[in-house]
Amino acid sequence: MIILGIDPGIAIVGFGIVEYKNNKFRVIDYGAVTTPAGMDMLQRLELVYKGIDLIIKKYNIDEIGIEELFFNKNVKTAITVAQARGVTMLACAHNGKPVYEYTPLQVKQGVVGYGRAQKAQVQQMVTSFLNLKSVPKPDDVADALAVAICHAHANKLEKTLKNIGGKYV
Repeated sequence: MIILGIDPGIAIVGFGIVEYKNNKFRVIDYGAVTTPAGMDMLQRLELVYKGIDLIIKKYNIDEIGIEELFFNKNVKTAITVAQARGVTMLACAHNGKPVYEYTPLQVKQGVVGYGRAQKAQVQQMVTSFLNLKSVPKPDDVADALAVAICHAHANKLEKTLKNIGGKYV
């Protein structure tokens, strides 16, 4: 299965593409869709949409994991990131790809095994799982790869539970 992990944003949308087969990961590609700060908001959203659309088409993605938004204080930032997340999900929908959403806590749990893990722990596990020489930069890219890993583990758990008559919630 080819999984696209996405860490949504307006300035930087991290993406990570991995193949998960026979309980093993293979990195296909990773990087970021970026938009300049001074650009008109509609143009930035269009760049995000087109970037994700291109990635989905180029790599024949099977499933997509995307991180849910988490914000403490800055409402303005939350709104712009939510808009970018919306056009990201629209690109997924236009390509007919299933999208699975994960909270930051679920991503940490799925990668490190502990939902309150530190960012450095998640990055180290991403590097280890994917057999990378160094932590992917910027952080948004490592986060996107973590979402892809989380989705692979959650998907495996869900299929296992279905086989024994259970359900993953």
